[in-house]
Amino acid sequence: MGAIGGLKILERACDSHREFDNLFYTLRADGFFEHIHTRAMRVVIEGTGLAAATQTEPEFRFEGVEGTLVCIWSPKYSSSFSVPGYHFHFISKDRTKGGHVLDCAARTLHIAIQTLSEHDVRLPEAGSFLKTNLVSRPVNTFT
Repeated sequence: MGAIGGLKILERACDSHREFDNLFYTLRADGFFEHIHTRAMRVVIEGTGLAAATQTEPEFRFEGVEGTLVCIWSPKYSSSFSVPGYHFHFISKDRTKGGHVLDCAARTLHIAIQTLSEHDVRLPEAGSFLKTNLVSRPVNTFT
């Protein structure tokens, strides 16, 4: 794939390679990134919601770095256990930079895509998950 001027452009380019909206897809994109903007998780107090936790996550901006994007695309109906749409993460070739991708631009990317007709969800067998009322919590979506 040629030059990519932003994450939304990359998503639109990948859309044409997804045949169905009700299956999951994994993607891998290798290349040289002119810039990449990421964020990373940090430890938060137990019980902190995901929306609140992302507000304190550190963000990073990398320039001129070679690396790999990995992504899972999830269908809209999966919102109760997955983030619908594209969910990209980055790791640099030297394994020193990375995170959840907020935006990127690349000169050239080599992209591979795979359709997934199976999705294995494994739930905790102990701890607060077993007693938490997950139905009454608001559903959050993130970019």
